[in-house]
Amino acid sequence: MNARTASALAFVLALPLLAACQRDATPARPANGDYAVQTWVLPAEAGSMAPDLVAGPGGRVLLGWINRREGRRNALQFASYTEADGWQSQPRTIAVGNALQANAADTPHLLATPDGALWAQWVQAQPDNAGGTDVMLARSKDGGMAWEQITRVNTDGMPTEHGFAALWADGNDGAGIAWLDGRVKRPASTAAAGHDASSAHDDGEGDMQLRANRFTLDLARASDAVVDTRTCDCCQVAVAITRRGPLLAWRDRDANEVRDIATARYQQGAWTAPRIAHADGWKVEGCPVNGPALAARDADVALVWYSEGDGSPALWLARSSDAGDSFGTPVRVDAGPGVLGRPAVAMDARQVWVAWLREESGGQRLQLARYAPDLAGKPLQVLTVARLATRGLASGYPRLVVDEGGAWLAWTDVDASGVAHLKGARVTR
Repeated sequence: MNARTASALAFVLALPLLAACQRDATPARPANGDYAVQTWVLPAEAGSMAPDLVAGPGGRVLLGWINRREGRRNALQFASYTEADGWQSQPRTIAVGNALQANAADTPHLLATPDGALWAQWVQAQPDNAGGTDVMLARSKDGGMAWEQITRVNTDGMPTEHGFAALWADGNDGAGIAWLDGRVKRPASTAAAGHDASSAHDDGEGDMQLRANRFTLDLARASDAVVDTRTCDCCQVAVAITRRGPLLAWRDRDANEVRDIATARYQQGAWTAPRIAHADGWKVEGCPVNGPALAARDADVALVWYSEGDGSPALWLARSSDAGDSFGTPVRVDAGPGVLGRPAVAMDARQVWVAWLREESGGQRLQLARYAPDLAGKPLQVLTVARLATRGLASGYPRLVVDEGGAWLAWTDVDASGVAHLKGARVTR
């Protein structure tokens, strides 16, 4: 975790009407019954990165992103899509400014709660504290036209890092949020530069915590809960809603620098003690910037994660049938030097979907696999969604949601000029 980019950039809010805002054509049905990939054109301007993709009510898909262009301020934006009507409006802006962090790993999140409100979370640089960041939370009562309710999630006021949040609905009109919190860390001499998505080590001394809290529709907060007292510093936190409550997954960090995936569930007003989902025994001195992904349906949970516990890169998938109390023997999704991980996972009634990235000659490849709900046997299908021109961490973390018709994916690619672009795909039969 070296330097977190905090460029002074400005954003033009008006976008031209694009063909992207029209309804996509229905893809041809493959003769073999497998799913096929169709381009899903997204309405984000050049310079857009760090997507979030969530399912909303009424079949809506919400897409969020950060636009970052030289000479402009960073802007956090979103747009809403339905398969019947296409993009429902031109992109709307949630937040804009020099302090808004544009980071390929620590990305913003959107949430639609049952009462019709929209929520957004992002990371913002602390004023006068180089390297310090805060987690921000906002709520819109009018479908995203105005974002007047804004609060800082972490209230410690410490000049340190807070980020890598996960966001979920809490009842009809509230939100829950978990985040990595550095308030008990002692900054290293290099911490003034902040952290960067390309970092592979932990800055400072002390421990990064996983904290969680709940907010009402008026942004009134409960008391912070410390879910884990020692975590990996810069790996994403994942959340899924089970029949028994929200389940978190994150990369733990023990005293011997073993960084395996842990889980905890919120039930009866408290978080359960962290449990290691699978003892990979991956000992690594620096943060791999590669968190887990979670999906749930009732008590069934799918967990996917990257590990080098066996000595080489691999992506693993495990199932729980008891809302995360325990996980079965994991299935190896992919392995070998080209596996980057950075997974996404989703579930529907018929299958489990897993997306991930591979590095290859000339760029990267976004892969998608389907498994039976019980993960038994070989994958139902493995297909390449896209070939990316970029390399390294600039591609960030792909996003995946599913509905009755198939899957939606969004990801970042970077062109030869170094400009980021959001890409999308619809995967259907």
